[in-house]
Amino acid sequence: MNVSLNHDTEQNVDRIVDLIMEKKGEDIVVLDLRNITSVSDFFIIATGNSSVHVKAIADEVREKLKNNYSIKPWHVEGYEAQKWILLDYVDIVVHVFDAGTRTYYSIEKLWDDAGVRKIETDY
Repeated sequence: MNVSLNHDTEQNVDRIVDLIMEKKGEDIVVLDLRNITSVSDFFIIATGNSSVHVKAIADEVREKLKNNYSIKPWHVEGYEAQKWILLDYVDIVVHVFDAGTRTYYSIEKLWDDAGVRKIETDY
């Protein structure tokens, strides 16, 4: 299995952020977890404005990483409900939420001691 451990992690974070932005993902945040847990190095969190948008964002990340860089997720969850799709690339975990689900789970608050990079978008 080819996961992102075989590639430069920080470069893949930037690639994933760019892919999310291509699909107009909203409220994109990168949490740097390297100094606080061994669960993962980074969480990337984004919001879609509908279940279709959430799926489109997750599909874009999965397909482009696989086709362009031969990177496949280790684990995927949430495609059935499309309210919170999780793409686990081991050292990077991508969370794509609908707005209500993101507010309810408040992942950023659970990891409030992580380094935070908010991504500015111009759309």
